Amino acid sequence: MLTVASPPQSPPRVSPPTATHSPEPKPAATGVLVGIATISMTFAALTSAMVVRQSGAPDWRHFQLPSILYFNTLVLLLSSFTLESGRRRVIAAAGPAGLTGLYLTLTLGLLFVAGQVVAWRQLAAQGLFLATSPSSAFFYVFTSLHGLHVLGGLAGLLYVLHRLRRTTGPAPTTALGAAALYWHFMDVLWLYLLTILTIRV
Repeated sequence: MLTVASPPQSPPRVSPPTATHSPEPKPAATGVLVGIATISMTFAALTSAMVVRQSGAPDWRHFQLPSILYFNTLVLLLSSFTLESGRRRVIAAAGPAGLTGLYLTLTLGLLFVAGQVVAWRQLAAQGLFLATSPSSAFFYVFTSLHGLHVLGGLAGLLYVLHRLRRTTGPAPTTALGAAALYWHFMDVLWLYLLTILTIRV
């Protein structure tokens, strides 16, 4: 009796697993958030030190803040507006109009830093230096640290502008958004510092 061998059966086809796409990490935004948290803690610690120093210091010397600080505040707030306007135009692919807003932000940022230097010179003309009194020391520390962070924000904006001018594909909106977030934080931080200095010194 002959037996016919059945043809070998092919193994069952297994459908490849479907890949799940997790959201891409945004290192620029994460780095800015970490930096904002660090800066906030630094200025919170300095504020606590100023309050403690003033409460136990008979040599605390009150003085009037230079009036140019209020002009500088308006300049910084205006720069935040021009940055946000430019960012939205870049996202909307409006062409050079968006870059114009970013360049205007850079100009206003430099004007703010120059105004802070003028404020320091005005205090120096009144005989108020870093080592004159605890109050003047805290003023110089607060404003100079903030000015350094503003310069860091300007460097970030220059980097984003460099990428925007060289890119031929989609605009680096993530980097631009991170730079804008940092810049807006500089605005909020300055308003806080100006309030503290007005009350305390």
